[in-house]
Amino acid sequence: MSVKITWLGHSAFALDMEGHPVLIDPFLTGNPLAAADPNDLAAEIIFLSHAHGDHLGDTVAIAKRTGALVVANFEICNWLNAHGVANTHAGNSGGGWNHGFVHCKFTVAHHSSSFPDGTYGGNPCGFIFTTPSGKRLYFAGDTDVFGDMQLIGDHVIDLAFLPIGDNYTMGPEDSLLAIKYIRPRFVIPMHYMTFPAVDQDASDWANRVNSETTAQPIVLDPGASYTLA
Repeated sequence: MSVKITWLGHSAFALDMEGHPVLIDPFLTGNPLAAADPNDLAAEIIFLSHAHGDHLGDTVAIAKRTGALVVANFEICNWLNAHGVANTHAGNSGGGWNHGFVHCKFTVAHHSSSFPDGTYGGNPCGFIFTTPSGKRLYFAGDTDVFGDMQLIGDHVIDLAFLPIGDNYTMGPEDSLLAIKYIRPRFVIPMHYMTFPAVDQDASDWANRVNSETTAQPIVLDPGASYTLA
């Protein structure tokens, strides 16, 4: 069984997880790289790494339209409930839950988290996804590199999603260290090129990943897909 991954720009992804549609951090409205209209996206589950507007994005509208389950931290789920999204599942760092077609484990992420109105959004997080066929993906969220990524690597990660934009998250240099800690087979860059403050050369990054790590870089254009077979 396979997982099809489509980059929607920034840190937004649409995944077909062995036949089940999933969205991660669906920031589309206001995203200059947006590769989809939020009204056209299907989702059974939406995973949110933190509350910042460039990740929370169109979650409320998509969840209300599709009835998708939204998986996020406790504070985000409470906020969503107050904004008319009833179908939520709250978790936090270190915890995990089997959602049927995917198991999701929350990991730490070194960042901040607040809603667009400035209120507290709980702890930011990343996710380790495990499918029934055993494929394992790590979505780092917005984060710096940290030493315990080596423990995440012990889960045997097939594919990692890592920010490379710098300024707000780790940049290309630190992402190389993260890759060495995590030891994934494949790595997809995210959270770059959207705005001037996070503009990076993904081609140069990919060359360094090839020459300095054991991972294979997968650089996607917005709207393009990669299938993890």
